[in-house]
Amino acid sequence: MPVELHLPDLPEVPIALGPARGRAPRPPMPWHLRLRDLVSSYLPLLLMALLALFTWWLVKNSPVAPPALEPKVLRHDPDYTMEQFSIERFEPGGRLEARLAGSTMRHFPDSDRIEADDVRLRAIAPDGRITVARAQRAISNGDGSEIQLYGDAHVVSGEGGPDPIEMSGEFLQLYVVAERVHSPLPITVLQGGAQISAAGLDYDQGTRVLQLAGPMRADYPPRPAK
Repeated sequence: MPVELHLPDLPEVPIALGPARGRAPRPPMPWHLRLRDLVSSYLPLLLMALLALFTWWLVKNSPVAPPALEPKVLRHDPDYTMEQFSIERFEPGGRLEARLAGSTMRHFPDSDRIEADDVRLRAIAPDGRITVARAQRAISNGDGSEIQLYGDAHVVSGEGGPDPIEMSGEFLQLYVVAERVHSPLPITVLQGGAQISAAGLDYDQGTRVLQLAGPMRADYPPRPAK
């Protein structure tokens, strides 16, 4: 036969739960310590960004070398032309040294040369000796101290004085300051009625020394009968 047991009702006892076993919860960190940790974590990245920004600024503001200028090549073209021109040169004291005139003059800046047509020159030495010259064409340096005469060139040294010397040829080079006449080409010299033909000459007007290159031929006028 089944047996029924009746147990008395037990009173309810409250159970108090204690703290969980393990590490205790950390207290909250002050704000300034959290900021320090944040800055420390991102400091390398900030430094790299600042370095890159400084490098960009330095490259942007560095002076740039100017591009190399190509040398300007002067063409052999006249920069000015004169018609019926006349050029005079004076010494510092005001004395007229030379006067160059002609029909047309062209100046070339690449060589500082002057080319002229139908040239006429008159030069006066310090002692008063006068030299005159003419030619179909002439080439002179910038200051007119050296003149090359081409085509029917003719130079008279000591014009108006006793025994002037006349030199003629297709080319004569006149050194106005040095007072010399030079030619490597055939020339003709006239003086005192005598005529001399030579393959070239060099004449010093100051010392009146004439050097002729051979072959030469000289014709002298007959002496008057006694």
